[in-house]
Amino acid sequence: QVQLVESGGGLVQAGGSLRLSCAASGRTFSTYDMGWFRQAPGKEREFVGGIKWNSVGTYYADSVNGRFTVSRDNAKNTVYLQMNSLNPEDTAVYYCAAKPRSSSNWYARNAYDYWGQGTQVTVSS
Repeated sequence: QVQLVESGGGLVQAGGSLRLSCAASGRTFSTYDMGWFRQAPGKEREFVGGIKWNSVGTYYADSVNGRFTVSRDNAKNTVYLQMNSLNPEDTAVYYCAAKPRSSSNWYARNAYDYWGQGTQVTVSS
C-alpha cells in the first residue's frame, strides 16, 4: 500500500515556475515508477511526466517536454515536478500516481495503482 500526498500548487503568473512535491508513505515507494498527471476543467486527466523507480528514465508529454522536469528522492520517499515557463494552458489539478515497474504504459491512467488527492495549479496571463 502506498499513500501519496501532493503539495506545492498555487497561483503563478505566466512565465513563472513552480515545484510540486509528492510525498509517499510505505516502504515500497522505491519499487514503483511514478507519474504526474493533470486535469483541467472539462477535460480528461492526462499524463504529464514520469520517472522510473531507479531514476534511470524519464518520460514527458509533448506539451511539457523541455519545460517540466520529474525527479525523485527515494531516501525521502518523494517525487518532484519542476515546472518552468508556465502558461495559462498549464492550469489544472495535478496528481501524482504510482505504477508497478513491470508496466511500460506511462500514459494510461489504469496502469497506475495509487493516486494522490491532487494540488491546484493556476497560471494567470
